[in-house]
Amino acid sequence: MQLLIVEDDEAVARALIDAVSAAGHLAEHVSRGADALLKHRNAQMILLDLGLPDMDGLEVLRKLRQISDVPVVILSARNDERSVVRGLRQGADDFLVKPIGLAVLLARIDAVARRAKVLADDNDGVLIAGGLRVDTGKHEAVLDGRALHLTAKEFDLLAFLAQHAGSVVTREQILDRLWGDAFIAVSRSLDVHLTGLRSKLAAPGMIVNVRGVGYRLETPNP
Repeated sequence: MQLLIVEDDEAVARALIDAVSAAGHLAEHVSRGADALLKHRNAQMILLDLGLPDMDGLEVLRKLRQISDVPVVILSARNDERSVVRGLRQGADDFLVKPIGLAVLLARIDAVARRAKVLADDNDGVLIAGGLRVDTGKHEAVLDGRALHLTAKEFDLLAFLAQHAGSVVTREQILDRLWGDAFIAVSRSLDVHLTGLRSKLAAPGMIVNVRGVGYRLETPNP
């Protein structure tokens, strides 16, 4: 897999390159956000630091999500809740706090890659649930004729719920489908994306919380 490493610390970048190369991946390194925005097209996944010299990494992520759905894994020394929530809401597929063990990093990269492959395999389908239409091929979602402007992860979550419209899906099923591991510690990530999705749907009661079990998408009337 072709990775783009966006990291201004040369020593950290070299360690990342060595680790992912040993695992069989190809890696290109840039140290500036502007360069990441120019070179993202060649990447199958981006490892993004937030403390960049020319712009904040969250701004890089925001601009990337305007033009690309390439998976992004944030690697940052910031561990405050605000940064984590902002990163996830703006479309990051994972948020890892430095320092992180290289084995854990490689496992997270594999999990995100598996999820991206599942989506690619499903990308020829159109899901319809009442007035909701989710086109996984075009990566478009429309509710009652209104286009929903979702982040990549919000879209994945809606598509999965729509696939099982009317039935309950557990948190573990969602975590496994969206992050590749039902037991990975990303419960807060799921809550952040679920909140963002509900806000953009602007349809109270459409996603029902089944206490202690999971969630159900109520089929809206067309």
